[in-house]
Amino acid sequence: MTALTLSTAAVAGLRADAIVIGVAKGSASKPGGPVVAPGAEAVDQAYDGNLAGVLETLGASGAEGEVTKLPAPAGFKAPLVVAVGLGARPEEDSGYDAEALRKAAGAAARALAGTKKAAFALPLADAADAGAVAEGVLLGAYSFDAYKDKGDAKDGKNGKAPLAEAALLGGKPRDKAFKAAVERAVAVSEELNRARDLVNTPPNDLNPEAFAAVAQAAAKEHGIKVQVLDEKALVKGGYGGILGVGAGSASGPRLVKLSYTSSKAKKHLALVGKGITYDSGGISLKPAGHNETMKCDMSGAAAVFAAVVAAARLGLEVNVTGWLALAENMPSGSATRPGDVLRMYSGKTVEVLNTDAEGRLVLADALWAASQEKPDAIVDVATLTGAMMLALGSRTFGIMANDDGFRATVHEAAEEAGEPAWPMPLPEHLRKGMESSTADIANMGERMGGGLVAGLFLREFVGEGITWAHLDIAGPAFNEGGPFGYTPKGGTGSAVRTLVRLAERAAAGELS
Repeated sequence: MTALTLSTAAVAGLRADAIVIGVAKGSASKPGGPVVAPGAEAVDQAYDGNLAGVLETLGASGAEGEVTKLPAPAGFKAPLVVAVGLGARPEEDSGYDAEALRKAAGAAARALAGTKKAAFALPLADAADAGAVAEGVLLGAYSFDAYKDKGDAKDGKNGKAPLAEAALLGGKPRDKAFKAAVERAVAVSEELNRARDLVNTPPNDLNPEAFAAVAQAAAKEHGIKVQVLDEKALVKGGYGGILGVGAGSASGPRLVKLSYTSSKAKKHLALVGKGITYDSGGISLKPAGHNETMKCDMSGAAAVFAAVVAAARLGLEVNVTGWLALAENMPSGSATRPGDVLRMYSGKTVEVLNTDAEGRLVLADALWAASQEKPDAIVDVATLTGAMMLALGSRTFGIMANDDGFRATVHEAAEEAGEPAWPMPLPEHLRKGMESSTADIANMGERMGGGLVAGLFLREFVGEGITWAHLDIAGPAFNEGGPFGYTPKGGTGSAVRTLVRLAERAAAGELS
């Protein structure tokens, strides 16, 4: 991953391949052309105070994510200036928000692929700004090339290597707050990028057993207790949902429990992730054109895994337990059929009307397992329904909960982390559609409001009196379009930062 340093060096004399500066659009109160952002004063002076005019001549407007390259002025050791758009200029004294800095740094880092060193002279008003820029650089520079010929990568045939080193100018290397902000950014970004790697790994190499092995290795490295239930243990324990989904695959299912504990913890947060390492739909086979990206159906488990490891690396004063419900959903002679009834770990029976509504089945078992430990709150994360994508698009995840206050807390954590999310209801009238004449509940209900129906199903498997929230990340978990900001094409690591922020809030006693 890109190496980060905080630097107080003068920009003109810094040896680097490029200098990154910020440029903003005019604001509502101060309309006009592009405005050079704080941090770039020395560069502006070298252009005789006309840098904004030069950029405007080159077509720059300061729009979010816009990248404009121009030769560095005479006397600078770096040969290139990269001006990146920050979006609208903030009103007086308000400063640039963290997400604007994060996106700008990410866009610049992507544009500098193949570069050895860049100096980032973006606005750094405080340590929080340094952390945001650091996150943007590390996430924006991400590249997944494990399956590309390394020789071709070197000569450019298979893309350029990520930016190797970034110096954050205006940072304070000896300031504890600045150092802590960057160290947090490194820990969170490294684990988020590990989640991206898992999502991007082809399903022939990442089955439930392989995913469990990755979790075991990380747990050993970071002092996290791990328990893996294989098929025999799942049968013995009565995990009918996980076993039912995995019944059609040659790769057996797993339930992985990761436990990070702190001696100073006063709260216990349980995280549950859907880990369908490949989803064919099972007997209810997905139509053509809907299978190609289904390696991403384990994004929820990847997010939970990354968040638990990040909590351990940060030494948060909260107990965090992660449950990874892992299975491969395949059609075969042994696969669960529509009409079958599964007895879940909770003891409830579920009539399976559609085997492509499998995520809720594995989550149901894991939610009940998590409930047995009586945590202060449970949050599950899943690429659960296409209906949520229809409702919120491809960049926003939905939040449902059995407690309005906790739903608001999770939403606030997402906003603080810079992840677009939206609170969604759990209308009671939709529960009736899941009534079954054969079993306690069916795994399908009304088609309209399908994302909310799925949330209501999951609520049935949360222990009584336990606060719970459900994040449906079906839209933002996998980016099929072009990269933007710090978000790459492919796996995005959606919800990792929200979960980490929520764990931080729990450690600070801020769970509602």
